[in-house]
Amino acid sequence: MTTPPPSRRSWLREHSELGVGVVLLLLGVLVLADALTMAVDVGGRGPVGPRTVPLVVGAGLLLVAALLTVDVLRGGRGEAEGGEDVDLSEPGDWRTVLLLAGVFLGFAALIGPVGFPVAGALLFWGAAYALGSRHLHRDPLIAAALSLATYVVFDHLLGVPLPGGPLMGVL
Repeated sequence: MTTPPPSRRSWLREHSELGVGVVLLLLGVLVLADALTMAVDVGGRGPVGPRTVPLVVGAGLLLVAALLTVDVLRGGRGEAEGGEDVDLSEPGDWRTVLLLAGVFLGFAALIGPVGFPVAGALLFWGAAYALGSRHLHRDPLIAAALSLATYVVFDHLLGVPLPGGPLMGVL
């Protein structure tokens, strides 16, 4: 008796890591295409210009994608994490996922009109609430302090401009 050949679906399930290889390949092609079409002023920059890092990263992504694909096709499999304490028979926590998605979308919508300190405080507080914290007096204060500290560090110390919103003149 001969065993029937594995179905296409079971082959894909056994080689699911190829999906990661495809994503890395597409990302590498995207990074390289963007780097090669970048408009660059070549005057007086020396041998290392603004294209160097994206070209190295894109080439690295393509190399890792190729190595991963070869390894998977030769029978390599990723090891399951030993420290994971996840019950795969339980359904996902969609309430938390949707709350976090709403918080991130709200942050994206509010950062322009109200500035980073206010939108960031709402982001930090909303994420803490979505992830289960119910300290309604402490969490907003921590979120405001964390957001303000982040704003000051990035905007004033590191020189990365963030929208200040109504606090622009105060800080």
